[in-house]
Amino acid sequence: MSQMAIDQVLAQIRAMSSQVRLDAPKPMPLGGAQGNAAAVNGPSEFASILKQGINSVNQSEQRASALADAFSRGAPGVSLPQVVLQMEKASMSFQALTEVRNRLITAYTDIMNMQM
Repeated sequence: MSQMAIDQVLAQIRAMSSQVRLDAPKPMPLGGAQGNAAAVNGPSEFASILKQGINSVNQSEQRASALADAFSRGAPGVSLPQVVLQMEKASMSFQALTEVRNRLITAYTDIMNMQM
């Protein structure tokens, strides 16, 4: 992994994090009817951002696969360095998504193991 790619992934994560903080709804008092309505009416901001991230990783994987197929067919204008670079980008995106998933699972298990 190159340092530039890692920095780029970190910058994207920080940008998404700051966007979530800016767009975060104000906390509602417990037991309020409005808080329950928001949960029932639609997906949360977090779910939307997570879905965008998953879709982005999927698109990256599809681009890498299409480029590799074009190279193997001998399409003009497709070079080996392009294929390798796109495959590495897709791999790093997938690794970042896997790390996010692992952190979410850890947070979930920590919350479930809390004593009330």
